[in-house]
Amino acid sequence: MLGHSSYALTAKTYTAVLPELALEAAEATARLVSRRGTKRPPGLTSGSLALDRYREQQAVQVDQALEGPGSVKERIAAAFELLIEMNFADSDRRGCLAVNTAAELAGFDEDATERVRAMFERTTHTFLDGIRVGQASGEISRDLDAEALANHLLTTLVGIQLLSKTSRDPELMKRSAQLALAPF
Repeated sequence: MLGHSSYALTAKTYTAVLPELALEAAEATARLVSRRGTKRPPGLTSGSLALDRYREQQAVQVDQALEGPGSVKERIAAAFELLIEMNFADSDRRGCLAVNTAAELAGFDEDATERVRAMFERTTHTFLDGIRVGQASGEISRDLDAEALANHLLTTLVGIQLLSKTSRDPELMKRSAQLALAPF
């Protein structure tokens, strides 16, 4: 255990410090599994598939929250609250796969970086669509830069996702989300 108190601590420490080795180990393990009957195109890794699946699952949940009842601000707040609650419901505090991938592999793995970038862009566009609806209805001032506001919401969301891994206070995260919605 290299002097650490547990295997889990050792594993987490070294996968955080050496993400490229963790990726190589995961890919080596994936290569050991039989590929007969797979529909996976060449070059598409298990990590790629995991990010794609995660994107679709998260997108559906966020979209449902944003399509719910209430004002645009209330719906965006509901999406934030949903994600915060999901983070704090996970006793292992694994956090958001997209945020973790960005933090660990950006700059090391071009495919992972591009997939996470696409996920973040999709979330930004989802926020942007809601903001534009709010601006068209008069709920949100047209004086506000819709793209900058959508990016502000994404930045807040990513920060909350990351901080939720170590925070013990979901209410603090919820208050941060409320503050991010203050310009509305």
